[in-house]
Amino acid sequence: MIERAYRAALADSKLHLLSVFSVAVAFVCLAATLLLAVNIDNVRDKWSESGRASVYLRPSVDVETVQAVRQALLSTDGVVRVEYVSSEQARAEVVSSSTDEALSALPSEAFPSSLEVTLQDESAVARLEKLSMQLKALPAVESVETYKAWGERLSELLSGGVAAALVLLAVVLAAVLSVVGSTMRMALSRRRSEVEVLKMVGATDSYVRGPFVLEGAAQGGLGALSAVLLLGVLYLILRDAFDAALGTLLGITPRFLPFSACFGLVVLGAGIGALGAYASLRRLIGSFA
Repeated sequence: MIERAYRAALADSKLHLLSVFSVAVAFVCLAATLLLAVNIDNVRDKWSESGRASVYLRPSVDVETVQAVRQALLSTDGVVRVEYVSSEQARAEVVSSSTDEALSALPSEAFPSSLEVTLQDESAVARLEKLSMQLKALPAVESVETYKAWGERLSELLSGGVAAALVLLAVVLAAVLSVVGSTMRMALSRRRSEVEVLKMVGATDSYVRGPFVLEGAAQGGLGALSAVLLLGVLYLILRDAFDAALGTLLGITPRFLPFSACFGLVVLGAGIGALGAYASLRRLIGSFA
């Protein structure tokens, strides 16, 4: 059966390549959405595992007060690091990561100094809101950013990504079934004489249909594999161009789809391709004399 399918695929190579290309286009959209969801989830997990807070200081605060607040924070349970960022450092960081001339023209005083607080202990993270309220009461502190709102937005964005992936899955399913089904019907039409001979010598419908189902599975699997490989190349290009400053800000580096997801996409493509071939030829082959 495999040999018959292989010979048939070689004979209709252009037709099969066109089908593989169409399937790959559909799977690229699905895989790209999954890749985006994976990295959003990575950011969300990173921020949820390690509590962060930016304590913005008033412009008039003196060095002794800053050190006193810093030491008080370091003595707090669960606080693992407190890094002081001066106005000059904040300006240099913003200017180096932006080409906006208006930002470059701003003086250092326009960028507030801050204490970047990192909490590692889970119980300390749970007390982060209470800690922020205590910090806001200090005369030297102008405001406190706990990034809780960002975490909630990322969760909402992740939910939207999952919903989009489910919608795209339905679209991919319909597209692959349609493409593979049409390709198999055209292939059957080209091999009509061969099928008629097989039926005349007593071949069963399953025997005749087998190579077509294998061809459909190969088209779906190769299309999904091509999509994963193409997305991998695009990922490598974008990863090299990823802004280091943004990566430091988010606390992560982008990552590709896990192997299980890549393997699942290929298996899904092969399964849908086989189903499309079987469904499209189930009645047509039975109609041959």
